[in-house]
Amino acid sequence: MSSNLKSFAIIVTAIVMASCAKDPNLSLPAIISDNMVLQQNQEVAIWGKAAPGTEVKVVAGWGSEASAVADADGKWLTRISTNEAGGPYDLTISARKTQITVSNVMLGEVWLASGQSNMEMTLAGMPPFSFIEGSEEAIANSNIPEIRFFTVAKSFTAAPADSVSGSWEVSSPETAPRFSAAAYFFALNLNTELSVPVGIIHSSWGGTPAESWISQDMLAIDADYKGIVEKLKEYGPEEKLYDEWLVKHETKQLQWAPGKDPFVGLDMFDEYCSNPATDTEDWPVATLPAYLEQTAGEVDGIIWYRKKIEVPAAWEGKNLTINLGPIDDRDVTYFNGTRVGAHEESGFYQTIRTYTIPAELVKAGEAVIAVKITDNQGGGGMCGRPDQLSIHPEGDATAAISLAGEWQYALVGELKKGKLYVFDPQNKEWKDRPFLSLQLSQNTASSLYNGMINALVPYTLRGAIWYQGESNVGNANKYMQLMSMLVTDWRTKFENEDLSFYYVQIAPYHYGDANAVSSANLREAQRRSMDIPNTGMISTLDIGNVMDIHPANKKAVGERLALWALAKNYGKDVVYSGPIPASVEVQGSSLHISFDYANEGLIIDDSKPNQFEIAGEDGVYYEAKATVNGSVIVLTSPKVSKPVSARYAYRNGSVGTLFNGVGLPAPTFNTQNEIDN
Repeated sequence: MSSNLKSFAIIVTAIVMASCAKDPNLSLPAIISDNMVLQQNQEVAIWGKAAPGTEVKVVAGWGSEASAVADADGKWLTRISTNEAGGPYDLTISARKTQITVSNVMLGEVWLASGQSNMEMTLAGMPPFSFIEGSEEAIANSNIPEIRFFTVAKSFTAAPADSVSGSWEVSSPETAPRFSAAAYFFALNLNTELSVPVGIIHSSWGGTPAESWISQDMLAIDADYKGIVEKLKEYGPEEKLYDEWLVKHETKQLQWAPGKDPFVGLDMFDEYCSNPATDTEDWPVATLPAYLEQTAGEVDGIIWYRKKIEVPAAWEGKNLTINLGPIDDRDVTYFNGTRVGAHEESGFYQTIRTYTIPAELVKAGEAVIAVKITDNQGGGGMCGRPDQLSIHPEGDATAAISLAGEWQYALVGELKKGKLYVFDPQNKEWKDRPFLSLQLSQNTASSLYNGMINALVPYTLRGAIWYQGESNVGNANKYMQLMSMLVTDWRTKFENEDLSFYYVQIAPYHYGDANAVSSANLREAQRRSMDIPNTGMISTLDIGNVMDIHPANKKAVGERLALWALAKNYGKDVVYSGPIPASVEVQGSSLHISFDYANEGLIIDDSKPNQFEIAGEDGVYYEAKATVNGSVIVLTSPKVSKPVSARYAYRNGSVGTLFNGVGLPAPTFNTQNEIDN
């Protein structure tokens, strides 16, 4: 061979070898990571990204193999068969010379847990107002390596996201306080009864409506949501530009640990923003009280408010009382640069802020009040009534100066996807943010599906548990449709038409009027949603708290949800539902209701107020006498000679009185054809 041909061959070989050695850019989503649980006895989805055309091989420690080739967008997906429950195993994903090992993988049962605050509420509770019964014992006994949780970081987006933040955590006294309490007790019950690993993918956000959790594809078929879906599509490019701007900023990692709350003591330009000498002439103005979202837009984050007041000469040298009303979620308050009060810990979003300004700080003339507010989820800010904002000499409210009205503000941090992005108020960074035409929030239709569900697809699940509805009170008829859309949507997206879906009928709460029926209508909509195939519902009428929308007994919630799974998914011979009305028959002046799930008979608790009512053709309900006859309840009232319909526990503040013989409560129900909103 000539020297020229040899040189050419060497060059070609070098090019080929360089091509083979090229970095395949192999990566996995956060949900496929160390400590994960994969559904046993299934063809489970494994996916990720790699350079287009790259062949990816998946080898499992239990003996299965699979492969895939990255498409033109760099996405690859394969399915690998799993064995009976067990582990731990390694899962090896390789492409060319790059290899990723996912360690401590268990095979078992995988469930998605979602909803709003009653699903979000952790074993640690939300002190000082909302607690979990038995949490100390549960946490102390939580060293159960077969239970694992993946908690999805909160995120709302206009377009479906292909990633979420989070990690799989093995249950222990160190990690369990961060787990959803309802989902933990569900997992604990399954683990105890089945003796298999249980993985919970927890994705919830307090105070959010059902429509936030449904995809744009599904909502687009409903005329009520078509408009917002179109706006979201237009908004996508704007959001991309905003996120590109956002990630250029400094971030602070929020590291949670037992006894460590990262927001407590967090310095966010405290000295600069509280200093009365700071020049705030170009800070924008807000009218308070108001939610932060009305001031700075739909963001969670940290904001400073400042207000100048004129201290009367008569107040000099006296203790003052400053009243700021409730602040959601946390605050630190300064008077002329000196800290005078704070509620920095979580759980004080309902607490009225009243602080004492020491006499030695009080001088006649101009003074500056500065308040740092941390809104770490949902609505936030100084959100009380105008009459709750004032300052006055201690013990003399008659001389009060109102603090309602104009305050200057600066947003110094935005919370997004588990990160705190920092905006330096001295550089006026936040004011230069890109324009957003839509005030996107966690309450925007599809926004939470996009940000917190889409990237989990198509993780292989056994089923889902759902605790939500409080934010849809007042729209019961629409809720039935939303539930149907949600279940159908998730089954389609997760490619599992048999996906089990078990949910909680919301608990009693006053909703401003304990005797009104708005939440009862919503509960009835939930009951009627049981017509959706392969769903089940539990009642919480007996474990609610009319004064706390977050009832403490999440253990019963989790255990009752688990009963549905044990019976329907795992073939256990257990009673899994409270009494459900099956048929109604009018016999003269009495109305007879037959019940399914009346196991071991029906029991009415006479120690609590009567919850049964009947109505005639005029639709006016009167208290009814209830008599048990086997699996039938006979209702009569001297005020109704020709009954037409009946209802049970049909008030916002109703308390459950009807149970089957094994102690499971009946849900709120109404035998009318239609539900009122």
